[in-house]
Amino acid sequence: MQVQDPLAVLAVDVGNTETSFGLFAAGVTADAEPLSSFTLTTAAHLTADEVRLSVREALKLMAEDAGIEVPHSFGTVLSCVVPCLAEAWREGLGASSGLRPLVVGPGIRSGMRLAYKDPAEIGPDRLADAVAVRTRYGAPSVAVDFGTTLNIEAVGKDGAFWGGIIAPGLSLGAKALRESAARLPEIELSVPAHAIGTTTADAMRSGLVLGELAKVDGLIDLVFEELGSEAPVAVTGSQAEELAVHMRHKVAADATLTLRGLHEIYGANPKLQGRTVSR
Repeated sequence: MQVQDPLAVLAVDVGNTETSFGLFAAGVTADAEPLSSFTLTTAAHLTADEVRLSVREALKLMAEDAGIEVPHSFGTVLSCVVPCLAEAWREGLGASSGLRPLVVGPGIRSGMRLAYKDPAEIGPDRLADAVAVRTRYGAPSVAVDFGTTLNIEAVGKDGAFWGGIIAPGLSLGAKALRESAARLPEIELSVPAHAIGTTTADAMRSGLVLGELAKVDGLIDLVFEELGSEAPVAVTGSQAEELAVHMRHKVAADATLTLRGLHEIYGANPKLQGRTVSR
C-alpha cells in the first residue's frame, strides 16, 4: 500500500437533511477555518459515481470561492449518519481522491476522552461537534446542533466528552404536526414576531419555533446544572444563526463547527492518512 502526502483535506458531513463540505489547507492548525464550504440537500439514494460528481462540482465551486486551484491531491474525512448512503460515500470519496477516506466511527482517535458508557454509540457528527467546541471555546463548553434531530453535547471541565441530549429537531416537529393534523398547512419555519398567533400559520410558528427555543434554553440550564457551572455555548446547523439571536442564553453561532471537528479528527489519525485506494 502506497502513502501520499495530500495537499488539502476535504471534510464531508452527510446528515439526514443536508450534506456539507469543507475544504481545508494541508498542515493548518486544528482550529483553522475551512478555505471554503458548500452544502447540498442529502439525496435519499446515491451511487458512488454520483458521489464522485458531487465531490467534483463541490471542489470546483469551493476552489473558485477561495481563489485557489482545484487541489489534485486531497485527503478526505467522512461523517455519515445515513446508513444506506455510507458505502456510496466511502467508495465515491476514495475514487475521487485516490486515497482511502477516514470514516469517523468506532476505533478512530478523537483526541479527547469519552466518558460514555459505549463510545461506539456516539454519532460521528456529535463527536465532531464535541471535539470542535472544546478546541475553540475551551472546557467546559456546550455544542448545540440544530438539524433533523436536536443534538446537545457537553464537554466537562476535565476536557472529556460527558455525553449529551438527542431530541426531535424543528423540521421533525413540523412534519409530525402536519401529518397528524390534516387541516394544518405546511409553513415556513421562521421566528414569529409574537407568541400569540393571530393566524393558524403564526400560531404554528409560535409553537414550533418559539417552543424549540424555549426547549433548548431549558435544556442548556439542565446541562449547566450537571456541569457544575455555566459554560460557553456554540450553536450550529440549520437556521442556527437566525435562532441564536432569539435565545435567552448568550451563544455563539458557529456555522463550521462540525466541519472543523471532522478536520481535527482527521489530524488526530496520522497513520490513517494518505493511504492509496487498492485497485
